[in-house]
Amino acid sequence: MSFPPGYRIERERTRAGKAGDAARAKAVMAAIELFSASGYNKTSIAEVALRTGLSQSGLLHHFPNKSALLSAVLEQREKEDSEFLFGEGDAPMGWAALDSLVALVARNSTRPEWIGLFVRISAEATEPAHPAHEWMLNHYRSIRSWLTQAVEHGQKTGEILPDAPVEAIVRNTIAVLDGLQQQWVAEPHTMSMVAELRVYLHGLRSTWGTPQR
Repeated sequence: MSFPPGYRIERERTRAGKAGDAARAKAVMAAIELFSASGYNKTSIAEVALRTGLSQSGLLHHFPNKSALLSAVLEQREKEDSEFLFGEGDAPMGWAALDSLVALVARNSTRPEWIGLFVRISAEATEPAHPAHEWMLNHYRSIRSWLTQAVEHGQKTGEILPDAPVEAIVRNTIAVLDGLQQQWVAEPHTMSMVAELRVYLHGLRSTWGTPQR
């Protein structure tokens, strides 16, 4: 059997590409574990390389520096959360949007490294010089925008009272989410983030939801 010209070369390129993708994915997972435990500033490229099973130069072949690796980690987090919340359809609106946060928290409760990553990186990223500073600002802008649209949609459809303080509801909800994550990282076995979030949302709905027939 004869192969077309360049077949073997292309096959080797495909193999190399798959191997490279696997190495990058493994490095991202190793970085998530280390960043979540020690933060970005206290984690070295050498530690990530060792955890990945690559040489330091091998890791730098895929990620030219630590900030590039951090960018890949944060992109992966945003991608997974967005896919879970929105899938390929429209973003949930009204009370459905706030209820979807319960499902997200329940899912992330099974992935402590993701919660630790967010808590530690977001704390570090308050410094303007931190490589995740813009990511953090964009993260909060994005979630505020979505939740604002969700609450306003609920007002238009009659689910939420027209005089509900939209901005306060949005900012307080984000504060509750962040605060629960911080406490959970500090003492993960002493509380249920899901149960606590449900209590908060029940109070929110009781105060600002319209009576259901």
